[in-house]
Amino acid sequence: MQAAAWTLLFLAIPAGLLWLVHSQRWAERLGIIVLCYLAGLLAGNAGLIPAAVRPAQEGLTELTIVLALPMLLFTLDVRQWRTVAGRALLSMLFATAAVATLATALFFLLRGDDPLRASHLAAMAVGVYTGGTPNLAAIKAGLDIPHGEYIVFHSLDTLVGASYLLLMLTVGVPLFRRLLRPAPPSQAAAPAPGEPLDGDDLRPLLRRENLPQLCSAALLSLLVLVVSLGASRLLGAALSAEDTSALLIVILTSLGILLSLHPRVRQLALSYQLGMYLIYVFSFTVASMATLEDLSRVNVTVAVFLFGTVAGSLLLHGLLCRLAGIDSDTFMVTSVAAVCSPPFVPMMARALGNPGAILSGMTTGIIGYALGNYLGISLALFLQGL
Repeated sequence: MQAAAWTLLFLAIPAGLLWLVHSQRWAERLGIIVLCYLAGLLAGNAGLIPAAVRPAQEGLTELTIVLALPMLLFTLDVRQWRTVAGRALLSMLFATAAVATLATALFFLLRGDDPLRASHLAAMAVGVYTGGTPNLAAIKAGLDIPHGEYIVFHSLDTLVGASYLLLMLTVGVPLFRRLLRPAPPSQAAAPAPGEPLDGDDLRPLLRRENLPQLCSAALLSLLVLVVSLGASRLLGAALSAEDTSALLIVILTSLGILLSLHPRVRQLALSYQLGMYLIYVFSFTVASMATLEDLSRVNVTVAVFLFGTVAGSLLLHGLLCRLAGIDSDTFMVTSVAAVCSPPFVPMMARALGNPGAILSGMTTGIIGYALGNYLGISLALFLQGL
């Protein structure tokens, strides 16, 4: 009963934050995503949420993101991606090269008396910052990394990832738009014909006449989720993969894109608003689980390695994109796709006011999922052989 009550509260709080954005100028300037993260961090670290609610929090974060992803893709016009596909792939190549370069440089700088441990850090950094957590778990198993090393790395990665994302969602948008060329107008298309670009205007979700469309979008997204779960488990069993999270995201995205090709699906304009609200719920809930308790177990070497890899690769990636003439929005969504994984791309696209960038970020992020294991393990074996 307690878990159910807290789940309803997690679902309702973003609605209150949206009201705040529409009624207060300071809240409007911060933006709904940043408010959700800050409110979640405050609630989680102030001891307001009982420990017994943790399973409900984890379940809610998993459910909201897998239901939201198809909804956000239903209204996209895939044909628009032809104008950005080359730039997005090049930007992802730059992001991957930047992470590998920084991880290798930090290996030589920090290897000291334990080069094996430094090679493990390099492998995990490349895996997680080109793909995501599933890659991190796979690299741990592939290199037989001690559990203690993995836990410390994963704990600090949570803090680094949250700090990076807050940076990109706030000062990153005006900063990189000033430093890099502007996005082409075709990339900043609206989510559906006739719909405003304001994903925060959720008033249409409350109108009775829109209920059939909302039910259609929700049921279609649920159907995509069920099919994707079944397919990911079958493929996982065939490939002897223990963690099928990456497969699930790949299949969810693929089915969402395929269904968006149908005009009737693309006309479910409110699926974008409904999906974004689930993203807001996800943002608040996942932030409420982030605590600072694990930092006492993190030594200086791991902290320097992670912060150095993320900060250094971000700067190098940005420099390469500037030299290649890649626009700011493509740079930012591919950077978030690499560092934080594809599920966080819609948040970045929303902060940019550019839902058309979702497809580029999701597609390049999936490529990162596919390459992360190979790159991480290959780099570790290469460094160990030096």
